[in-house]
Amino acid sequence: MPNIKALGAAACMAAAAASLYASSPKFFQAATQQDFLKGEAQNLSIDNRGQLTLGPATELVYETPAPFLWSILPAADGSLFIGTGNEGKVFRVDAQGKASSFFDAAELEVHALAPAPNGGLYVGTSPDGRIYKVDRSGASTTFFEPGEKYIWALATDAKGNLFAGTGEKGTVYKISADGKGAVFYQSKATHVTALAFDKAGNLLVGTESPGRVLRVDQDGKAFLLLDTPFQEIRAFRFDDKGVLYVAAVNGRPGSGAPPTPQADSSSRPSGDSGGLTPVVTTEVTAVVVDNSRGSGASQSGGTTASRDDKGTPKGAVYRISPDGLWDEVWQSSDDSPYDLAFDAQARLLIATGSKGKIFRLDGEPPEPALVTRASAQQVTALYRNAAGDIFYATANPGKLYKLSSTLAPQGTYESDPKDAEIVSTWGTIRWRGTNPPGTKVEISTRSGNTETPDENWSNWSAAYATAEGSPITSPKARYLQWRATLTGSRSATPVLTSVTAAYLQRNLRPEVHSVTVHPPGIVFQKPFSTGDPDLAGFENQTTPDRKLTNQAMSPASSSSLGRRTYEKGLQTLAWRADDQNDDDLRYEVDYRREGDAAWKILRKDLDDTVLVWDTTTVPNGTYFVRVVASDAPSNGAAAALTGELVSTAFEIDNSPPAVQLRSVRNANGATTVVFDVVDDNSPIQRVEYSTDGREWTPIFPTDGIADSRQEHYELTVSGPIGPRGLSLRATDSMNNVATTQVN
Repeated sequence: MPNIKALGAAACMAAAAASLYASSPKFFQAATQQDFLKGEAQNLSIDNRGQLTLGPATELVYETPAPFLWSILPAADGSLFIGTGNEGKVFRVDAQGKASSFFDAAELEVHALAPAPNGGLYVGTSPDGRIYKVDRSGASTTFFEPGEKYIWALATDAKGNLFAGTGEKGTVYKISADGKGAVFYQSKATHVTALAFDKAGNLLVGTESPGRVLRVDQDGKAFLLLDTPFQEIRAFRFDDKGVLYVAAVNGRPGSGAPPTPQADSSSRPSGDSGGLTPVVTTEVTAVVVDNSRGSGASQSGGTTASRDDKGTPKGAVYRISPDGLWDEVWQSSDDSPYDLAFDAQARLLIATGSKGKIFRLDGEPPEPALVTRASAQQVTALYRNAAGDIFYATANPGKLYKLSSTLAPQGTYESDPKDAEIVSTWGTIRWRGTNPPGTKVEISTRSGNTETPDENWSNWSAAYATAEGSPITSPKARYLQWRATLTGSRSATPVLTSVTAAYLQRNLRPEVHSVTVHPPGIVFQKPFSTGDPDLAGFENQTTPDRKLTNQAMSPASSSSLGRRTYEKGLQTLAWRADDQNDDDLRYEVDYRREGDAAWKILRKDLDDTVLVWDTTTVPNGTYFVRVVASDAPSNGAAAALTGELVSTAFEIDNSPPAVQLRSVRNANGATTVVFDVVDDNSPIQRVEYSTDGREWTPIFPTDGIADSRQEHYELTVSGPIGPRGLSLRATDSMNNVATTQVN
């Protein structure tokens, strides 16, 4: 039993350190199938509920010298023939697992195998496509040469005729038992990549560029069954009811393996070459071409997006019923399907790359579960024998495995590296699941400061003791990874359903990015306001209450703060700030008059980012405001940090200008008024006169431009001034107004 006092003390110390270190804790969590599929599982299965359990035990049957295994064909005696690349060999593995080289072609790749009479087999090779007939002893003859570059698929009908799917012209050949062949069906695709016969004897044809499924009758008449948005049809598989399952892919999944010189002429293609020059990718199984025209149309007529686009699915599995109705039962943006098979319970298995996963579909609608992951980059072929054993072939490296009906005694899971974004303190890790008698789940962690774990990461920690919450002992760092080890008994497996790790980011200083000083008098009604025109940022003012008028501006001048209005003497300040720790922020706004050394507090403990200042409480002058953001609400006093920004200079002027009358002269039937307008703080903006107090006429200064704090005016009106006199009105740039009467 763990030492409870010690654990409590450790938890208290961790809590104390956290309070001094940073902000609110955050959590990494894995609790769904999608979460767990991001990591690496060995000998574990992941069901559609996101539960990790021990997977089937895997037995290595044969490790070939070839890097790629492409096809599996069973023989009547229980042996398996395996077509390989890049040496063009066929290996034979007998029922006891003893393997030997059976046939060695002159070409580099064996992508297709089919049974031949008397226990022999047909071998389709590439490039310079050729079909060999090999008897049970391994003696071979050239059976048919179609003059095509690739032989992708072979199938035999009930009469013993052999059909070959080829590329790069998308032709299907029919070859009789005597080796005489002719074109059976000419598709409009670049390659014919899959062949199979239905119960009625029709030939199912899968193509590449575009990825389509066609049904071709015995007279060579084709009917389109499925037009996918994918580039290639990879594999066919019928179930016992005659329902056809189809694997479709976009391009060839990269394996990371370096290309070999032989790859230029033997790699399986992807995309319509269209006369373009093929380019060998890092996976020698694929030739990728620049196909900007796309390949294949969706059922709705849309074209396929580029396979390089993020989010584009790598592959899918379709289900086509005998009456032609179809639906998509599986799709993945991470895994490309290579082959399909059914297990002993008639559940569909999907072999994928480029992480060597085998999925199983179960239920209706079908739900995926990860059955196992191979120690290879691709699982390229599947086969189930009469006893229900599942064999699978791999590439990178080329191996043959068998899935056992018993559970693996132990399995491991490594999460994807979790990014805390900055150096962080780790909290506790906890997990949930069940442990039947004789089983256990062990969790450990490691940390580092590189995105991919390497020799500079810490070592794996010892297994943590308490599932309800154990302090993480790995060093502070940016990245964290956890590992689960599941150990079972002969008949039981532990179940892991979720893992949660807490972390506390190093506290970063808040940033105030901008301070906006709106024009004087411009204020904003709250967007949710009803009734009186509440102003955003004008709560809890210490100045005397003022009755706010509702002088609405034009709709075009509305703001995200709310409807724009005007209130003399008010100054709206708004700012934008954030915190990389996502901490809650509080703000203090200070002000300083130009020439003063000290800042004075205007408002503090604000949680809004707008403030309205009643500037009638301070003298006129040039001012600055400073916004200080603090993350104290999310941190202890010792750890809290602040960030600040000072505004540009702005004017406060609540005093009207003065109109200084110089002279009034009557001459020649006209009256001339000479006067000056003077303002101590702001430039003169506008001067007007009126003879009746209703209509106002603008007056311009003698220099023609109203742009300074003192302007000279000479106004001449026809006739003498009437008994009501003449009114002069002057407005400065801060909208302060002065009015004078001239009699």
